[in-house]
Amino acid sequence: MVPASASPASSARGLSSAHRLDGWIAFVLGNALLGTIGVFVHEAQAAPLTVTWFRCAFGLVGLTLWMAWRHRSWSGLWRGLWVGWAALPWVLLLSGLMLASWWLFFTAIQQVPTGVAVVLFHVQPLWVLLLGAWWLKEAVPRQRVVSVLVAMVGLVLATGVAGGLTSSGAGHASGYWVGVGLCLVGALCTATVTVVAKRLGALPVGALAWWQCALGAAVLWVAPVGQGWPAWGAPWAWLAGLGLIHTGLAYTLMYAGMARLATARVAVLQFAYPTVAIVVDWVYFQHTLGAWQMAGVVLMLGAIAAGERSARRNR
Repeated sequence: MVPASASPASSARGLSSAHRLDGWIAFVLGNALLGTIGVFVHEAQAAPLTVTWFRCAFGLVGLTLWMAWRHRSWSGLWRGLWVGWAALPWVLLLSGLMLASWWLFFTAIQQVPTGVAVVLFHVQPLWVLLLGAWWLKEAVPRQRVVSVLVAMVGLVLATGVAGGLTSSGAGHASGYWVGVGLCLVGALCTATVTVVAKRLGALPVGALAWWQCALGAAVLWVAPVGQGWPAWGAPWAWLAGLGLIHTGLAYTLMYAGMARLATARVAVLQFAYPTVAIVVDWVYFQHTLGAWQMAGVVLMLGAIAAGERSARRNR
């Protein structure tokens, strides 16, 4: 609370600081929740495509409730969700790519530790840089080139390619490297969404995530029907958590936080996600990273964060 004796200028500064603090907490909490997703997938004991459908179905419920509350009415909800006939095919395409990235991630974490998979998915900014230069014909600043090269070195170390630096890689070489490949393809799908969305222009807040969940719920129901529904009880609770917590709640917190933060801070704070995922891997799954592998993680994430901050500053 601002003291009664404070001047209008200091009051404004105090309110602005509190606003940013609230945004920081909400955004980091949303990313931290995403970092626990591996536990829910592991405990659900379901096939990756079935997990993807449940995340979409329950996520659709959570996002619909949040957006209905945000727009205060069902008519306002539809206005907030409708992207226009011209943009709708593109939004469906982007939703399909995001669904593919979810499925690739859920498949990959059956082969590699969740923390490593999350880190590998964070090569998305590198893919965005390459796609932007190739497709959008954007100029690539020298600082960004340096960041990419450093991040690639970190990526090589993080995957354990330098002599089998992880027990996972050494014990299950074939499956491990398949998982690494799935992560990199999934990151490419996510980066493509970013680049295409940039060409498409601004969309209503939360609309893309809602359409993604709606498309997945409408199309992927054949997965649990064909593969068999999970046993009633705890598996359903874990799967519901994927949609309600890791989609509905986490995305709501991140959207609320991003609205109150400068984009430069968003680029850095998003690394709470892989940090929490690595800690959860260590505490819950007893997956420990080797010294070189951990150095690669730090190097890669640091290079990407520095490159993003430089790009925001130049803009």
